[in-house]
Amino acid sequence: MEIRIVPNVMKKGAAGARNTGIDEAKGEYIAFVDADDKWLPDKLEKQMKLMSRSGAAFTYTGYEFADENCAGMGKIARVPKSIDYRHALKNTTIFTSTVILDMTKLDKKDIYFPYIASEDTANWWKILKKTGTAAGLDEPLTLYRRSGGTLSSNKLVGIKRIWGLYMNEGLSVPYSLYCFVCFAVNAVKRRL
Repeated sequence: MEIRIVPNVMKKGAAGARNTGIDEAKGEYIAFVDADDKWLPDKLEKQMKLMSRSGAAFTYTGYEFADENCAGMGKIARVPKSIDYRHALKNTTIFTSTVILDMTKLDKKDIYFPYIASEDTANWWKILKKTGTAAGLDEPLTLYRRSGGTLSSNKLVGIKRIWGLYMNEGLSVPYSLYCFVCFAVNAVKRRL
């Protein structure tokens, strides 16, 4: 398996960096890892076995929260064995640095990240509408380094972003409220 690192020379944020990588990709699989996160040594091997076993075009794994030095903090984000679009609307399960996509089953045009806030979540929803489901491996194979900032401002920004995504999806206000409550409860449970 060839691994290539592509620098983000366009400086168009996370979506721009990821889309540049997608443009440059030539292999059967595309995997994402943010600069401040870390894959465990056996992540790719274990996830490729999941892809082979499940036949899924879209896979993700569990992850562990890490401190600023990328040392695991013992807080593990558990993930379901599979997720579909309707469940993803209510759960922040899929973390970008855990994702691998099988490009023999997807077109590049279908996986580009939109240039909006919470582009990763919007993209996973879009891909799930196309693939039906994604397969999950409930094992922490990535260390997720959370950045600083005040909790209250981060939470308020997060609320606005998720609500904006629901509106972009064309969901009704009552259904959006239902999804948002589920989303918030699941996010809190994951961080306990």
